[in-house]
Amino acid sequence: MLHTLLGRVTRGNGFYIGDIFHAAARRDASTEVVLDHPPQWASDRGTRFTVGELAEQTDELAARLWAAGVRPTERVALYKTENFDIALLACAVSRIGAVPALLSPALDGPTVAQLLVRLQQPWLLTDGDTLAGELRDVPVDGAVRRTLLSAGAAPQGRTDGIDLLASYADAPRRPPVFLHPHEPSLITHSSGTTGIPKLAVQTPEAGWHRLVPQRLVSWPIRAREKAALCITLVHSRFYQGLAMFLSHGNPLVIAIDPDPAHIGPLLVRTRPGYLETHPNTYVDWEELDHAPGDPLASVKVFGATFDAMHPRTIQRMLAASRARFPVFVQFYGQSEIGPMAGRWYTRRTAHHADGRCVGLPLPGFVSMRVVDDRGRRLKSGRTGHLEVRSRTRILTYLGEDERYADQLHDGWWRVGDMGRLSRWGLLHLMDREVDRVETVDSNLAIEDLLMSRLDELREVVIVAGPEGEPVPVVATRDELPLDERRWRRATLDLPPMADFRQFRYDDLPRTSTRKIQRPELVRLVGKAQRHLDGTGDDADKTVGA
Repeated sequence: MLHTLLGRVTRGNGFYIGDIFHAAARRDASTEVVLDHPPQWASDRGTRFTVGELAEQTDELAARLWAAGVRPTERVALYKTENFDIALLACAVSRIGAVPALLSPALDGPTVAQLLVRLQQPWLLTDGDTLAGELRDVPVDGAVRRTLLSAGAAPQGRTDGIDLLASYADAPRRPPVFLHPHEPSLITHSSGTTGIPKLAVQTPEAGWHRLVPQRLVSWPIRAREKAALCITLVHSRFYQGLAMFLSHGNPLVIAIDPDPAHIGPLLVRTRPGYLETHPNTYVDWEELDHAPGDPLASVKVFGATFDAMHPRTIQRMLAASRARFPVFVQFYGQSEIGPMAGRWYTRRTAHHADGRCVGLPLPGFVSMRVVDDRGRRLKSGRTGHLEVRSRTRILTYLGEDERYADQLHDGWWRVGDMGRLSRWGLLHLMDREVDRVETVDSNLAIEDLLMSRLDELREVVIVAGPEGEPVPVVATRDELPLDERRWRRATLDLPPMADFRQFRYDDLPRTSTRKIQRPELVRLVGKAQRHLDGTGDDADKTVGA
């Protein structure tokens, strides 16, 4: 059964992203993929493709990369303008046995410069706009082997060490190269919520094991429903999503622009039966429940795979569907391990949802325990550090082997989150270890309550203030001032907190998966407080970054 599920997207016990479109084409080359924007490298080719055509584009790009000098096992840092061709280029790099290192377009130039050093003289695959933009003042020449441009031209006066992939347009096709299942085959990075992202080295075998539970979830809608994905193209989850649906023969819709004004009409035109995005993007999509054309009406299965979801958001998504029995499937996971726990909601169960309960640790795939500060296992119901054993774990953090080793304890991986297991084995996620506030049991639980009580909230985050006190940071829909009387009523039964600080939504620091960068937010809150202390004017609580 396991190999039947995975045989079309893997080779042996290995998952290779360079074979995703080719495997789908072997099944049915006519399966359609619809994009919301044309691929930047070939913008004249439109937005509708078959998987056979995408396999051909992968081969075309792979041939150009080989002709440019890229060889098996060499690292290729992919940092470019947000566009679907990130995925095509990543698959092309993998197709010739090189190792794509996917760097989010949301990262700034100085951060990318540090990651390039860790990658130890990689190739840099980018585009003219990025080279002239975020990388304008970054000394990449000494940090990379050579720079390849997938689109655009080199900035004036900066042509040394730069090749255009377009100059290799007539390169002969290459046979695929598949690395050993235990070798590094893909490098992604952590969310960077606590600082400079860590580079997670992934193997084909670990990717194979990650696919299994996710493929089981997609099995009931195989080949029948169109699947729409709007998730970051630099996360391993995107490639697993591609593989799991294309291997079933499901047509795909892939969006890079999550703006409700853009995504709503796209969903109306395409009418997917499956929809997946980041938890925080779902919050923005709550307004689609009454948008023209009922964009969410056709969705039978909603998916989320990164973090816990606010119950309010799950309820609104399910209510907006016109399907008879829609479900919301939620996985809790991280870059280093993949999915660790999961559960699903129906319209009936969503109204009693505990936002802190992220489901059962995946039986047969993940072993989980809760330990105290000294590493001793805690009984059910006790909150402590989460640790897991799994065959899905990354190989290491590139350039930070000691940091990786510090999170391993006799084969158990320290996740970095605090939580507890109920007597029934359900995992309740409480907080990130680094984000704990001493005077509250769970920042995340308070945030769930406030989101449910105040519909006007678009975001609420509890961070520690200068004296360790909990400080609520809020952002509202349409940037309207938050009514202080409604706030007081909503927080009456909650632990004492400082006055809320209201930020513009776009000024909240975020990662590529839309998570709040809490340490950076703490810095911004402190900066705003110092400004207020200096002026003595606390009349306007709306602050910017």
